[in-house]
Amino acid sequence: MLKPYKDGFALDVYLQPKASKDEIIGPYQEALKIKLKAPPVEGKANKALISFLAKRLSLSKNHLKIISGLTSRRKRIYIEGLTKEEIFKRLGIS
Repeated sequence: MLKPYKDGFALDVYLQPKASKDEIIGPYQEALKIKLKAPPVEGKANKALISFLAKRLSLSKNHLKIISGLTSRRKRIYIEGLTKEEIFKRLGIS
């Protein structure tokens, strides 16, 4: 789910767009399942995912980047500026 990548970590995410609310569900098929209200059109769900994670991690959006899965539900997000323990704690996962 979370692996070292360059100067930070890569987080595998399974995204469910068009949900009733924005929330982290938890581990799902070796990824972190996240539900977002944003629709999967014109990059809206991707932008919402970066904003959602930046807020949860208390980071600037500049510290997050989608490195794979732009058009898929399965995405890999690059996170820099936090330790593995801080990421887990701020996302509420173990």
